[in-house]
Amino acid sequence: MTEVLAADGRPLKASLNRALRRQKLRALALIAPLLIFILVSFVMPIADMLFRSVENEIVSDTLPRTVKALEGWDSSSGEAPGEAVFNALYTDMALATEYKSHTRLGSRLNYELTGVSSLFRKSGRRVKRFDTDVYADAFRDADPAYADPGQWAAWMSDDTVRAAVPVTAATYDAWAKMIVEVDNDDPAKEEPWDFVYTALYNEAVAGASLPVAVDVSGVEPVSLRDQFVEVDKDWLDIDVWQTIKIYAPKYTNGYFLNSVDLLKGPDGAEARPESERIYVVLFIRTMIMSLSIMGMCVLLGYPIAWLLANLRDRTANLLMILVLLPFWTSLLVRTSAWKVLLQQQGVINDVLVWIGLVADDGRLQLINNQTGTIIAMTHILLPFMILPLYSVMKTIPPSYLRAAKSLGATDWTAFWRVYFPQSVPGIGAGCILVFILSIGYYITPELVGGTKGVFISNRIAYHISSSLNWGLAAALGSILLAVVLLLYWVYDKIVGIDNVKLGG
Repeated sequence: MTEVLAADGRPLKASLNRALRRQKLRALALIAPLLIFILVSFVMPIADMLFRSVENEIVSDTLPRTVKALEGWDSSSGEAPGEAVFNALYTDMALATEYKSHTRLGSRLNYELTGVSSLFRKSGRRVKRFDTDVYADAFRDADPAYADPGQWAAWMSDDTVRAAVPVTAATYDAWAKMIVEVDNDDPAKEEPWDFVYTALYNEAVAGASLPVAVDVSGVEPVSLRDQFVEVDKDWLDIDVWQTIKIYAPKYTNGYFLNSVDLLKGPDGAEARPESERIYVVLFIRTMIMSLSIMGMCVLLGYPIAWLLANLRDRTANLLMILVLLPFWTSLLVRTSAWKVLLQQQGVINDVLVWIGLVADDGRLQLINNQTGTIIAMTHILLPFMILPLYSVMKTIPPSYLRAAKSLGATDWTAFWRVYFPQSVPGIGAGCILVFILSIGYYITPELVGGTKGVFISNRIAYHISSSLNWGLAAALGSILLAVVLLLYWVYDKIVGIDNVKLGG
């Protein structure tokens, strides 16, 4: 069979494939800026949020030796860890204090156990004054080489020495790294700090072969456990050590457990005390109130959109300006106005009292509750329902209703059987817009909702801006995102996302 060739002598099939590839590359080049923008401004922040909700590296990075030493501690014993764990804690705290990471670690653990933050800050201030110089003095007095920074650098460059005293070598490496990164000094010109000599002493007692033999049998051991307890007795608290051990892994589900009113215990997930359960209630409240606001917007927005779509253009345009007018006013101004209107001595209650619907001593409580939040947010989000409905209704030919009536249908039957089904896509678009906007609002609920009208978004904003518990905020945001996606999936199964239209 003769192969068909193109004008340039190449096989026609290959030329067509090459032309298609070029066409796809040109199309990709045209949409590349938009793809990059979506990736940077939308996908990457969501990915970062999802990562923050499980990331927990600060514990293992700040207390690596303590975390390893705690592996052999049995929390069910009812006793605080022994001297070996406190020796590791001493080294970790001495380094963390220089890096100033002990305060961040304390803040992280304080999310799980109140009081840990002050415990770490207090210990960080005192750890440099711990009575461990007795070990350094013993080695210096035994041999001047132990006081020589250059000799230490030479020892730590010798694989034989490092193999003989591995803990000391690792401690020296951490100290040298800190000297370079924090103090910008040369470790070969700086004598090691006391915690390095402490590690060397512990290995000497264990029978390790020292670079220069020293008899440490006459050195009185120092109890670092007692010194930490002297700083704060909370170091004997089992809960402190359990919290450190539980949150030692680099990744944790603790934030997600906290988001559903659970906590991470030694044996897994545990229920929080009833007085501390707030997030599930907030999630349920957010969903119910968002659906209520959406329903109110449909009830109020549908007749307004119908009126706009069926009036003369001049009149409709004038009314449309009134619909869009709230967009020209600051959100804070609108919310503050509702705060004035809804209070018990406000305009609405004054009018109700004046016309006799409400007694003066029985004024309605419309502020600092769910009612105030629903009223204010319905007003704010109503245009987002009217505009999609209006754009869809404008495309429905009036002749359809006239034809239905000419065939004997009543006004209600013509509306319900002919007009309403064609407006459903606009309802769907408006509902999605209003719902997704309402669940993310936090300014309006914060100002008019009080304690009973706030959303889960208010807690997310609080953890981001005030408590700085970004992990919990990310977990709450991730759960909220998952719930919204689930509702979208349900909506698609029931209504069909293809039926959502913004007009046309």
